[in-house]
Formats: sequence, C-alpha cells, structure tokens
Amino acid sequence: MLSKHNPIQRDQLEMITLNQLVPASHLVRKIEAALDFSFIYDLVKDMYSEIGRPSIDPVILIKLTFLQYTFGIRSMRQTIEQVETNMAYRWFLGYGFHDKVPHFSTFGKNYERRFKDTDLFEQIFYRILKEAAEKKLISAEHVFVDSTHVKASANKRKFEKKVVRKETRAYQERLQEEINQDREDHGKKPFPPDKFEKEAKKEIKESTTDPESGYYVKDERTKQFAYSFHAAADRNGFVLGTMVTPGNTHDSQILEPLVGKVIERVGKPEAVAADAAYKTPAITRYLLEQGMTPALPYTRPRTKKGFFRKHDYVYDEYFDCYLCPAGEILAYSTTNKEGYREYKSPKQICATCPFLARCTESKDHQKVVTRHIWQEYVEEADHLRYHAEVKEIYAKRKETIERVFADGKEKHGMRWTTLRGLKKLSMQAMLTFAAMNLKKMANWTWQGPKMA
Repeated sequence: MLSKHNPIQRDQLEMITLNQLVPASHLVRKIEAALDFSFIYDLVKDMYSEIGRPSIDPVILIKLTFLQYTFGIRSMRQTIEQVETNMAYRWFLGYGFHDKVPHFSTFGKNYERRFKDTDLFEQIFYRILKEAAEKKLISAEHVFVDSTHVKASANKRKFEKKVVRKETRAYQERLQEEINQDREDHGKKPFPPDKFEKEAKKEIKESTTDPESGYYVKDERTKQFAYSFHAAADRNGFVLGTMVTPGNTHDSQILEPLVGKVIERVGKPEAVAADAAYKTPAITRYLLEQGMTPALPYTRPRTKKGFFRKHDYVYDEYFDCYLCPAGEILAYSTTNKEGYREYKSPKQICATCPFLARCTESKDHQKVVTRHIWQEYVEEADHLRYHAEVKEIYAKRKETIERVFADGKEKHGMRWTTLRGLKKLSMQAMLTFAAMNLKKMANWTWQGPKMA
C-alpha cells in the first residue's frame, strides 16, 4: 500500500541528547575510546603565551585535522561545513548543538604562527604508533617500503626551465673512497678530489605555482607536478615512518633514511621488502651490512633482442675477468667515477668472431662489460630471492604497503593535495598516515558500545 510521510515532524520539539544521535558503533566513538587526545596539551604548551586572550583549544584543532584526513574531506573549509551539520563530528569535538564552530581559517593561522617549523605532527604520528605498539598491534620484523605520487596543486603548463645541480647521493662519500681503493688495488691512480667535486647538472621544469613540487612523467598521458609520499609499513599495514620529496626524486635515494627512521623509532627489522626501483648496489649493500634481509624482485635484463644478455658473460672472481660466450677473456680495464669496473675484449679477436653481431654494435668491435664494485651485494640479494621465506615476505607487499597507498588514495584524500610546499605536504603525510593508523587501531581494539 502506498503511504506518504508527513513532513510536519520537522517542527516537532523533542528532548534528546547529542550522545543519542551518534550511532553506538560509529567510527568517532571507536577513535575516542582508542586514544586520549589530552597528550597534545603537553606537546603544544610551549607554543602558547601565558597572557592574552584564550585560544581555541589545541585538541579541537588537531581533532579537526583528524576528521579531515580520516574521512577524506577535501579541505578544512569543507570539514568545518560538515562539522556544522554532522552530529557525530560535533560529538567527537565535544561540541553541543549550539556551540560555535571555529572558522575554517583558524587552523591555517595557527599552523603559520605556531606549528609550521615544529615537529608537532611527527610527534603525534609517533605517539599513535607507540599506543599501537603498547597494544601489541605492531609486527615490525618485516618492513615493506614503497612510494606513491600525490598530484600537486599546480598547473602542469606553468613552469620555467632551470639548470640545477644534481642531488648528492647519501652514500657518495663512501662510494668515492671505495672507488679510489679499487683503482689502487688494480694498479691505477686514484681520482683527484676535483674529479668527483665537479658538479653534475641537469635541466628541470620548475613550477611557477609550487616550486617545491617535481615534474613527474609516467607515460605520454601522465605528466604532472607532484610530490612523492614515501612510507614503510609492517605486516599488519601500520605505517612505521614516512617522508615526502618532490615527485621527480628517485625512490632509491630515500630507502636508507626512511629505514633509518624505522630503526630509530621502532627497532631494526629482520627483512625489508621493496620493488625493483630499490634494487641497486647501494641499497643491497646497506641492508646486508646492517643485518637486514633484502626481499627484492627479479629484474629482467635490459638487452636488445637478439643480443647476448649479461649473464651470458661469466665472471671469474679469482682472476677478476669475464669470459664471453666464445670463450675469450674480457680483462679489467679501469674503474670509472660511477663505481663501475670496465672489462674489455681484445679488438683483433672480436673483429673475426662469428658471434660479433650478437655481442656488440661498437665500431671498433670491442665489447665492454661493466660490474659495480658493490655488485656482489646485488648477487647475494638475487640468491636470497629463491628462499621460500623471502618469497613469502615479498609476496606480502601487495597486502601491506600497496594496500596502504590504495586506501590512502581511495578513502583519505591522497590522490591530490590542495596544499603547497614540502613542509605542508609533510604535515599532510604525517596526519594522513597517523589517521590511518589510528583508524586501524580503533577498529581492532573496539570492545563495543560500553567503551564509548
């Protein structure tokens, strides 16, 4: 039977509390039960004056950001608009029906005046992580590292071309020392300091809107200014550490400092899993020397079709040379400033070799094979890849760090940003991952309505 609802109920007066309007299992109840936000007062007390007008409660300001990033609200303006009408959000903030909500610009002003040059958001992130660890929710024996691009608030067509100095790699000094030692061991003169000190430069596109973002090219259709959110997660999907860089920074440059943060704050993992972008001599050396097992994938040889692959040239460690498929010796020639030993074939023999067309296209018929001075660490990582335990660890990547980024983009507003500058993006990363950790902790520890 067709029925019609009488809209007169809109004007009905009722005696009801705000608490009654919030569902017993609403996420805000779980979060409130999982974490006591009063610790924020101790973190910010030195940022406020003892005289003057009373401020907006700092816990309210931080809770507003957690509402924004937990529920994937696009901006603080929209967050405030939602708080105006959403009773669950008002309950979470401790506001009544008629309490005035802060203006949307309030958090921005407090950020600029108080929070901007502090580690407040990092402290909040690690405080939540500590709470999760105390509840035995963290399983950091295996750490999973990756990064994702977050579209910057910048027009990809508004840029200036600039020539800048290439970033110095964190391990550069160690590499230079070992290059010179390797050259001396082979009877070569070490490179003079100015050989390394010559500044390598590159041309970049710098956004005129957000100069700290980086121009990122994935394919012909995906060209944009972006930031890279780097993160390390445990087996349970809790984020253990995060860093933000311009979108044109290579992933491999960030693993060492990121894992270093995890070691400092959480403890040294037994194994670190990452994708092929992290499979470099420097990273495998760092992990193995630190006593951590690298769980890295197979990488396909980048050889032209029809040519011998690098593994067809056999390295003889004792004599420090390579043997080609025809059985000829490629002898050591030099160690270049990038850390690669060069092994060269005899030109006169190669010129008449039946395999020449499959070996090299060089005009002088000489084959050159390179080997990094830290190549043995990459080979060790390749050997470990066949172990059943390492295979299992690497397979967990798609269930851990990949899922963290997927959830972040689908549910927590991480596809793009409305903020500009590395400091603000670092704040967004810390708060987003803190909110995701808190949400997971709240859901896992929820004991029912009686805890609310």
